[in-house]
Amino acid sequence: MRIVNLIENTEGGSGCAYAHGLSFYVETEKHKLLVDAGPSDITLQNAARLGIDLSKVDSLILSHGHYDHSGGIIPFAGLNPNAAIYMQSLANGQYYADDGKDKGEDRFRYIGIDKEIMNLPNLRLVDGDMEIDDQLSLFRVKSRSHKLPSSNKRLLIRDGQIYMSDDFKHEHYLVIKDGDKRILISGCAHNGILSIMDEFYSKYGKDPDVVISGFHLMKKSPYTDDEIGEIIDIAKALKKYNTKFYTCHCTGTDAYKIMKNLMGDQLEYVHSGDEVNLIYPDNKKVFCMDSFKPIKCKKNFDKKTCGRKIKNKRPVSKKKSTFMKWHKFFAWATLICFLMTVITGYKKR
Repeated sequence: MRIVNLIENTEGGSGCAYAHGLSFYVETEKHKLLVDAGPSDITLQNAARLGIDLSKVDSLILSHGHYDHSGGIIPFAGLNPNAAIYMQSLANGQYYADDGKDKGEDRFRYIGIDKEIMNLPNLRLVDGDMEIDDQLSLFRVKSRSHKLPSSNKRLLIRDGQIYMSDDFKHEHYLVIKDGDKRILISGCAHNGILSIMDEFYSKYGKDPDVVISGFHLMKKSPYTDDEIGEIIDIAKALKKYNTKFYTCHCTGTDAYKIMKNLMGDQLEYVHSGDEVNLIYPDNKKVFCMDSFKPIKCKKNFDKKTCGRKIKNKRPVSKKKSTFMKWHKFFAWATLICFLMTVITGYKKR
């Protein structure tokens, strides 16, 4: 398994260009994939710099219908006309960002896909969940279990002359099966990373081993106290999972620093041109997720230690076990005799 970032908002150590957008190159045993294509042909230029031949890619997954993830699709299709392109049919919607009243007539800015993408012959429109093969699958959040991060409020759908809050039904997520491990790759997690994690568990019966995703917590203006509290709450919730998280792009470096302070090595940032050093979490760690959903208790799991690591108990010898039984017997016998003495003594008085 190989995962390389081709474009992201921040500068990495590879010398690749960086810009507001996202794209990952993924190699598995069976596939060479692109997950999103970044904002423009800059994605292709970075791939060439990294020695990655995009003409050999067999599939492109578009996570959702925004320009900063889809802008490189038309240039990519010119280079590689044979690759299948998967996206939700709703990704062709009229998606806008509200840049504020001070922008006047330019307040509402189109952020959707280039409509020429709809004419590509290898486009595969998806409605809901889809199993591509035994290694790749796509799923969508059917019903959010947590509220949307507040930074999504400015993202809209246009219907005629009316702007409404985006419901993000055009967003789906890629799951890659790597042996007995599952990797979840999301673009911006607009539906909320906690809702996505719950939907994953509902569909696959376990939590992902690795998550690669933006969390869409970035802001141009300073965070309010409530917004900082929201970031902290998300980090605390993610920390309870036995999952390794890699983030980038729309999380924003300020939000990342807050989350990193709480999550430690469980969270890493991926910069433009970086190769992901894929680390699966230690399976011996057991975390209680009862605050989110019911789970089957694992071996040596003790509900009294919910949320903490469980140490294996050392086997007790037969001799020590017998001693402990007699010790308990004499302790109880002594207590009973004491109580009887107190009661009978009280009656004599």
